Amino acid sequence: MENIKKFLSPITFCLLCYTFIAGLLFPVPKLPILCQTIRGLYFHVPMWFGMIMLFFISFIFSIQYLRTENIQWDKKSTAFAQIGMLYGILGLATGMVWAQYTWGNFWSGDPKQNCAAICLFIYFAYFILQYAFAHNTFLRAKMSNVYNIIAFGMSCLLLLILPRLSDSLHPGNGGNPGFNIYDLDGKLRWIFYPSVFGWLFLGIGMANIVSRYLILKHKLYNVTQ
Repeated sequence: MENIKKFLSPITFCLLCYTFIAGLLFPVPKLPILCQTIRGLYFHVPMWFGMIMLFFISFIFSIQYLRTENIQWDKKSTAFAQIGMLYGILGLATGMVWAQYTWGNFWSGDPKQNCAAICLFIYFAYFILQYAFAHNTFLRAKMSNVYNIIAFGMSCLLLLILPRLSDSLHPGNGGNPGFNIYDLDGKLRWIFYPSVFGWLFLGIGMANIVSRYLILKHKLYNVTQ
C-alpha cells in the first residue's frame, strides 16, 4: 500500500498536467453548437465521476464505522464526503458555464441539473447534522453515518436513475446520444480517460490528507480533556 501511495502522487501530477495542456491546446472535433466548449468534457464530467466515487468510498467507510464503531472510519467517511462535496460544487459550476454557451442559460431547469443540485443539498444537510451533534462524539458519528448511507442511496437515485426517465439536454440522457456516437475519431477519449483518473486520484489524495488531519485532531482533543 505504501508503494502505491509513493507512486500515486507523481502519476496524478502527470495526468493532470497532461489534462490541462492537452485539454486546452490539442485540437477537438468540430461539432455543431459545442465547438470549443467541448473541452469542458475534460473538467466537468470527471468532476462528477470523481464526486460519485468519493461519495461511494465515504459510504463504505460509514458502513465500516457502524460495524466496528471505530472513530477512524467515521473521520475517513467525513473526509471523503467533504472532498466529494467540493468536486460536486466544481462540477456544478463548470457545468453551468458550459450550459451558458451550449444551451443559452447557466440554469435551464434540466432534470440532471436539478437532481445534481438536490444531491448537493442532501450532503449539505449531512454536514449540518454533524455540527448539530458536535457536543456528543458518539451520537454525532452514529447519526451522521446512518444519514450518509441514506444520502448515497438517494444520490444514486437522483444522478443515475431519475434523469434517464425524462427528457434531458445532457448527452446520454433522455434519449440523447452520448459523445461516443459523435466523436468517431476518438480524439476526446485520449484526453478524457486520463483526466478522469487524474481528478479521481487527486480527490482520493486530498481526502486521505483531510482524514489524517481529522483523526489527529480527534486524538489531540481527547488528550487535552
